[in-house]
Amino acid sequence: MQQSNAYVITFSVILTIVLGLLLSGTAEVLKPIQKKAEALDTKKQILGAVVSSDEIRKMKAEEIDAFYESRISSKVVNIKGDEVTEQDGVAVTAESVDVGRNYKKAPEDRLYPVFIFHKEGNQDAAEAYILPVYGAGLWDNIWGYVALQTDLNTIEGVTFAHAGETPGLGARITSGDVQARFEGKKVFDEGGNLASVAMQKGEGKDYSGDPHKVDGLSGATITAVGVNNMLQAYLGHYKAYLEKVKSNQDAMALN
Repeated sequence: MQQSNAYVITFSVILTIVLGLLLSGTAEVLKPIQKKAEALDTKKQILGAVVSSDEIRKMKAEEIDAFYESRISSKVVNIKGDEVTEQDGVAVTAESVDVGRNYKKAPEDRLYPVFIFHKEGNQDAAEAYILPVYGAGLWDNIWGYVALQTDLNTIEGVTFAHAGETPGLGARITSGDVQARFEGKKVFDEGGNLASVAMQKGEGKDYSGDPHKVDGLSGATITAVGVNNMLQAYLGHYKAYLEKVKSNQDAMALN
């Protein structure tokens, strides 16, 4: 029997409302799970700058959480290197700072998280300072973490991630062999000026003798340039903070 137009329209509206409520309810139920998964992934990326990826892969989620809590402390600073504990009357933590959202602001208006990797069993002794970085690749945003040794100059390790770089080309910034090229490189020159570390055009050359150069990505020059710009910019944004930490280290060494 053919239904009237009013019946069809009413049925469609009711079905749309019911499905919408079901989808909305499902999204609300899944939101805490998604946030927990995102937080775990962020911890993996932070730790990946100072711990081997093989070691992290062997850990269960609860082990990663426990390791992070026992070895990482954090703070937030501004571009002047001053610590920030609240903004607009709201408490601020490094874990709560959305680096991607901050990237849309002017550098002087951003918040800059700092993650400090401590020696096992000694929260007063730092082993590395881990700094988030963010930028633009070929197709979308790229980001990562740079760990500096306690000299605040030598790179302990890096992790890079991307939203949409080309598989097998720009997406290789996430591979261990590419990230390992940055280990041991220097971000400041002998005069204390920011020199950063830059991927070179092409691939297959040996830059082991140059403290500020690493091999590039064949077929992914624009992504490599994006990584270079990202590192240059964010290491510059953290420069005042690093200088303050270094100054404090020198003062303590004299006492």
